[in-house]
Amino acid sequence: MGSFSPFSARKTALALAVALMCSWQAPVFAHGGEAHMVPMDKTLQDFGADVQWDDYAQMFTIAKDGAFVKVKPGAKTAIVNGKTLALQVPVVMKDNKAWISDTFINDVFQSGLDQTFQVEKRPHPLNALTANEIKEAVEIVKASPDFKPNTRFTQIALAEPEKAKVWNFVMSGTAVDEDRLANVTMLDGKHVIESQVDLKNKKVLHWAPIKDAHGMVLLDDFSSVQNIINASKEFADVLKKHGITDPTKVITTPLTVGYFDGKDGLKQEDRLLKVVSYLDVGDGNYWAHPIENLVAVVDLEQKKIIKIEEGPVIPVPMAPRPYDGRDRVAKEMKPLDIIEPEGKNYTITGDMVHWQNWDFHLRLDSRVGPILSTVTYNDNGTKRKIMYEGSLGGMIVPYGDPDVGWYFKAYLDSGDYGMGTLTSPIARGKDAPSNAVLLDETIADYTGAPMNIPHAIAVFERYAGPEYKHQEMGQPNVSTERRELVIRWISTVGNYDYIFDWVFHENGTIGIDAGATGIEAVKGVQSKTMHDATAKADTKYGTLIDHNIVGTTHQHIYNFRLDLDVDGENNRLVAMDPDVKPNTAGGPRTSTMQIDQHTIDTEQEAAQKFDPGTIRLLSNTSKENRMGNPVSYQIIPYAGGTHPVATGAKFAPDEWIYHRLSFMDKQLWVTRYKPDERYPEGKYPNRSTHDTGLGQYTKDNESVDNQDDVVWITTGTTHVARAEEWPIMPTEWVHALLKPWNFFNETPTLGEQKK
Repeated sequence: MGSFSPFSARKTALALAVALMCSWQAPVFAHGGEAHMVPMDKTLQDFGADVQWDDYAQMFTIAKDGAFVKVKPGAKTAIVNGKTLALQVPVVMKDNKAWISDTFINDVFQSGLDQTFQVEKRPHPLNALTANEIKEAVEIVKASPDFKPNTRFTQIALAEPEKAKVWNFVMSGTAVDEDRLANVTMLDGKHVIESQVDLKNKKVLHWAPIKDAHGMVLLDDFSSVQNIINASKEFADVLKKHGITDPTKVITTPLTVGYFDGKDGLKQEDRLLKVVSYLDVGDGNYWAHPIENLVAVVDLEQKKIIKIEEGPVIPVPMAPRPYDGRDRVAKEMKPLDIIEPEGKNYTITGDMVHWQNWDFHLRLDSRVGPILSTVTYNDNGTKRKIMYEGSLGGMIVPYGDPDVGWYFKAYLDSGDYGMGTLTSPIARGKDAPSNAVLLDETIADYTGAPMNIPHAIAVFERYAGPEYKHQEMGQPNVSTERRELVIRWISTVGNYDYIFDWVFHENGTIGIDAGATGIEAVKGVQSKTMHDATAKADTKYGTLIDHNIVGTTHQHIYNFRLDLDVDGENNRLVAMDPDVKPNTAGGPRTSTMQIDQHTIDTEQEAAQKFDPGTIRLLSNTSKENRMGNPVSYQIIPYAGGTHPVATGAKFAPDEWIYHRLSFMDKQLWVTRYKPDERYPEGKYPNRSTHDTGLGQYTKDNESVDNQDDVVWITTGTTHVARAEEWPIMPTEWVHALLKPWNFFNETPTLGEQKK
């Protein structure tokens, strides 16, 4: 198939003949009356459909979400997801263009032959707030006597009902007898306020200022910083040292300042950002032109620069480094079409996704992105619990350079900026395959208004290799394909774009893949090549990846919060360590392979570095498979990647970052379930002075044996830069897995027994 252009020079004489046969005439509806015709290409493009012409078959194919349509010019029927549909008016040709009736979209896409999207009859209690509910929540808090003008909103989200009631709804259909509540977090100047409102009864239930907390960086802070920099004569004068006479060409990046116990000379109570800058030289890639050794400290309350930090002047790298192809010859690529001619194998009902034996709820959170809830697996007719809630918990990107423009860089992308708010719309056929269904999502912006994010999440099925295969000599081959369902979300945080996939396998495995792409944060240096006298000093903390540009060594460390409920809420963490033991059974062997197995009882004991040579299970010892083994899920925080695994943050133990964060240095954590313990870095990590996340959650060292446990897995990479990642970085992946371990009685993809 090719792009929609049915009468280009390469089309066959047969195509021209079809056009003549279908030449324009006043079309009529099948039941009489003249039809109103509209151009196919623009009409369907505006509708969001993809249209292609198939030379060989002499037909159009039209794809939109779950519908796959085949239609020939002049035909009185179309094929929709493999089924015949009568058309009121055929597709006709005029002046080498295709025309459809203005009823075509309704006739085809509302025909009921596409069953991908279903009407939700019973709203799931974890459904995200609607646009109207966001508006109602804002109206309620604004009516409070405590509300002040110019207050901004950092998060407006559903206050989740009690976990047990939600599970009862999913497993038995029992309605949740609670009113819908919303949690509203606000920023009054630099002061954080938490509120909870009752949407049904339109009243404030809770209002509390939070002491010693700095709120998130909001989107309007980005423009505020740029305006402050543009208006500063002091900053303009400093720019002249770097050879820059036009401050309007300077692009700023507002960064959180961290915490260094006053050693950086900053007051802890101030709402501050540090600003590093780049020069726009017109190549579309200002990241390649850092203004090195220049940092402005901006007070967001005073709206001014309070301090400028400088190092030795380094010339701005000026060589153009576009990454958008403007200086390249585009590659000729033949189409790769992924089609589902009979429709999707999954359905989406409201926010519930059903695929094969899997059912789960999906919503977008403004801080952590997608939250997958009430995940169950239908095991031969029995719906079994696997995970109550899974999401990104948080992440950090720490850099290892001590210089003035780098020492403070340890971005808590989720907790400091809100990665859901920074969701990047997904481009079909590029960011996700052409067969993906793209879902719009709604969250609140900093003014409290509902903000629609188009194409925020992609859902698609893919072939993933053979599920199993065996060939007996002289016998027929036995094999089957592996299918996966992928939930994809992308967030752009400054220079980096992060791709997160939740991958459901038919065999009960859940994969979590995190990919980093975008533009590396680079440092301007004196050296052009490694043969220069300055090269050794310039590359002390990174790699020379271009003339006068160093990619600084850093890390991408992700933590995922996984409230696993393996066949129920009461679980325990089990260690299985393969070991070499002496052979005491006789025979020529001197050694044997055996497993040392033990239960890990407490939260602090459960926090551990992951050894990929061992096995860690979350088990339900009250449930067994038919062999008497406790049903379990294996937890694999690091299942492969392309950079060195981040086994911990590369800092000395006395760095202040360790006072603030603990999650980086252990790949496995297990805590007792508490609904308000949601973030590994704590609720308000911006400028935090101590650990209010996993370090605090595990401080009481509660028992996790036969309890409702939450698993937190930390994975990631130590990113040592290389030239092949510049000027734009091919996606680098890390992988984690949740894998059934004696959860089933046999290979689950064999299918049901014949009766």
